[in-house]
Amino acid sequence: MNVANGAGPPGLWRTAQHSDGRTYYFNTQTKATQWTKPIELMTPAERALASNPYKEYKTAEGRKYWYNTETKQSSWEMPEVYKHALAQAAPASRPSIPAPQFVAGGVSSFSSQPQRDREEYGERMGPDRQSGYGQSDVGAARGPTFENQSADPNYSTFEEGEAAFINLLRRQKVQPDWAWEQTMRATIKDPQYRALKDPKDRKAAFEKYAVEVRLQEKDRAKERLAKLRADFGTMLKRHPEIKHYTRWKTARPIIEGETIFRSTNDDTERRQLFEEYIIELKKSNIEREAANRESALDELVGILQGLNLEPYTRWAEAHEKIESDKNFQDDEKFRALSKSDILTAFENHIKSLERKFNDERQREKASKARRERQNRDRFIGLLNELRTQGKIKAGEKWKRVYPEIKEDQRYTDSLGQAGSTPLDLFWDMVEEEEHALRGVRNDVYDVLEDKRYEVTPQTSFQEFLSVMSTDRRTANIPHDTLSLIFSRLHEKVVRRSEEDKHASERHQRRAIDALRSKIKHFSSPAVTTTTTWETLRDQIAHLDEFKALDSDDLRKQAFEKVLRRLREKEEDAERAAKRDRDRDRRNGYHDRRGSRGHRSSRSPEMDIYEAERRKAMADRERQYSFKSGATGLSPPARSRDRDRGDRYRGDSRPRGDKRLGFYEGERTRRDEERERLFARPKGERELDYGGDIVTRDGKDVGSKGEARRRRRGSEGSDGARGKRQKKEKERTKTPEIKAEEMGMRSGSEEGEMVEDE
Repeated sequence: MNVANGAGPPGLWRTAQHSDGRTYYFNTQTKATQWTKPIELMTPAERALASNPYKEYKTAEGRKYWYNTETKQSSWEMPEVYKHALAQAAPASRPSIPAPQFVAGGVSSFSSQPQRDREEYGERMGPDRQSGYGQSDVGAARGPTFENQSADPNYSTFEEGEAAFINLLRRQKVQPDWAWEQTMRATIKDPQYRALKDPKDRKAAFEKYAVEVRLQEKDRAKERLAKLRADFGTMLKRHPEIKHYTRWKTARPIIEGETIFRSTNDDTERRQLFEEYIIELKKSNIEREAANRESALDELVGILQGLNLEPYTRWAEAHEKIESDKNFQDDEKFRALSKSDILTAFENHIKSLERKFNDERQREKASKARRERQNRDRFIGLLNELRTQGKIKAGEKWKRVYPEIKEDQRYTDSLGQAGSTPLDLFWDMVEEEEHALRGVRNDVYDVLEDKRYEVTPQTSFQEFLSVMSTDRRTANIPHDTLSLIFSRLHEKVVRRSEEDKHASERHQRRAIDALRSKIKHFSSPAVTTTTTWETLRDQIAHLDEFKALDSDDLRKQAFEKVLRRLREKEEDAERAAKRDRDRDRRNGYHDRRGSRGHRSSRSPEMDIYEAERRKAMADRERQYSFKSGATGLSPPARSRDRDRGDRYRGDSRPRGDKRLGFYEGERTRRDEERERLFARPKGERELDYGGDIVTRDGKDVGSKGEARRRRRGSEGSDGARGKRQKKEKERTKTPEIKAEEMGMRSGSEEGEMVEDE
C-alpha cells in the first residue's frame, strides 16, 4: 500500500492504494476511510462536477457513459448539463486540470473507446492538455515544465503523475509486447519518467497502458473485420450461382477477381467470411423450407377436411385417398412433405375429429340426461297429485296405484330410462309417508301406554278406535291412518303370540327328549320292551327331568318313545339274523358246523386268467419301453370300443402293411400275440389254481378255497352289502352259451374275454 501526502490542510487527508489497485482516502484525524475523493482534494473541475446529477462511468470495454443519479437514466452521449459544468470549470483551473485518471487496479480513460471520443475529450479539455505538460505557460510554481530538465516533475495528485507517465509511454511509442526492462531503457532519460516516485507504480502504469493498447488494437481489428464482413457479404450476394450448399473450393475461382477479395491477404480470413455467409444462406434456406412446409401442412389440413374422414378411419385408407387427391398431385409444394409429416397431419386431424365426436356424444348424453330428469320430475309430479288425492299413503301397494297411472303420458315417458325407475320413485314417496306416519304412531303408542291398554289378538278395531277417541292427542287422527296403525300393531301382536307358542312347544319337546334320554340310560333296573309305565313311574319320579314336565301324558309319551325304539332294534336284529340264515342257505351252509359240501352259487365267475393277463400287460410295457428309446413313454391308451369295432369291422388292410401308423401296427401285432398265447381250444377244461373246482348245474363256478373266502366274507357282511351283491349278480348275469357252439379268446389290452362268433 502506497500513501502520499494530499492537498488541503496539512496531514488531514492521505491517499492510499488498496492491494487490488484501487485508491482510497484516509483521514488522519478521524481515522475514517472512504473510496470517494474528499472535497479538500478535489480540483475546481471536480468540485463543479460533484454537484452535477450526472456522473461519468465506463463499461468493462472502456466506453464512457453518463448516469443520472436522480432520474436513474443513462446515456452514451455527454449531457448538455455536464458539458456546461465542464466549460465553467475549464478556464479557472486550466493549469491544474488533471489528466485522464489512471488508477492502479482500476479502469482508465484510455480504454477501448473509439478514437473520436478521445479527440472530443481533448478538445473539451483545452489546447494545453493536447500539447502536453511541457508546453504550459503556467509558472514554475504551478508545476514542472519541460524547459527545466534538471528538476523532477512534481504533481499534486497521484492520478496526475500517472497520466503524465502514460503520456510519456505514448510519446515514446512503447509497444504492449515490450518487457518492462525495455520500456525503462526507452523512457528513463525523460523527466516525466519520474512523475511517479515509486517503481512499482511505474510498472503498474505500464501494465495498464499495455492492456489499453491491446484493447484498442483489438477494437480496430474488430472494426476492420466488421467492415470487411459487410463488404464481403455484399460481394457474395452479387453472385447468385453461390448457393447454400456451395463449397469454398468451388466459390473461390468465382470471386477471386473481385476487389473486395483482394482487400485482405489472409486466405483463412476469406474462408471464414465465406463460411459465415454460407451459414446465413443455410439459415435462410431452412427458414424458407420451414415456411413452405408449414404452408403445405396448412393446405393438407384443408385437403383432409375435404375428404370427409371418420374418427375411426385407418391410416392406410386415408393415405390412399390423400395420394389420389388431384390437388395433392398437382401442387409441387406437397413434394416437400415426408410420409411422416402426412401421418402427423392425419393424426392431428383424426384427433380433432375424435374431439368433435366426443363433444357431440357428451352433448347428446347431457341432453338425454336432462330429458330423463325432466321425465322423472313430471312423474314425481304425478305421484304428488295422487298423494294429494289420498291414493298414495303409508303402506300403499304398487298394484293398487298402477291402474291409475298406466295410461298417463308422464308414466310412459319415464319408462326405459337410466337411473331411478317409476317403481323406485313410488317407493321413495311411500317411504316419505312412512316417515310422516312415525310421529302419529308414536302418539298412539303413548296413548296406549298412558291408558294401560294392551292390544291382544282378539282386540277389534272398534275397541282400539274407542280408546283413541278418548285422548286429545289422537282424537283428530283420520280413521284410515288409525286403521293402518292398528293393522300393523295387531299383526305384530299376533306374530309375537305365535312365536311364544312355538317357543313353549320347543321347550316342551326338549323336556320330553331329556326325560326320554334319562329313561333310556336308566340302569336300575334297565328298561326293556316288557317294562310298563306303572312300574317305572315310581322309580323315576325323583328325577328333575320327570318334574320338568307338567302332565303324566307328556311323561308317558317320552317312555313310549323309548319302548318304540327298543322294539325297532329287536326287529332289526331279527331281520339281520334272518338275512344271515338265508344267505347261508343260498351258499349251501345249511349247518355252520356241518360239512362243507358242494353247493350251488349265483355269484359271478372268478377271472382265472387274471395272473396271466397282468403278466402279459407287464411284458408289453417292457417291450414298449425298449422300442420307444430312452423316453420310456407308453403309447396312448386304446379305446376298448374302438378295438372291438376294428375287430368286427372286417378291416381290409393287411396286418403287415407298411403304410400303417406306428401305434396301429404295434397294436395289431400285440393282438395277434395275445390270440396266440391266450386262445384255447374249444371244450378244453380250465386249469385249477385254487383247489377243487366247484360246479353248479354242470358249470364251473370256482375253487373251494375261493368259495370259503366268499363264505367268510358273507358271514361278516351286513344287509346292505347283501343287497349290493344281489344287484351285482343280476347285472352281470349273462345267457348261458354252450361250449360246443363257440370258443373263447383274448380280447382287448386289459385281457377281456370276447366271444368268437
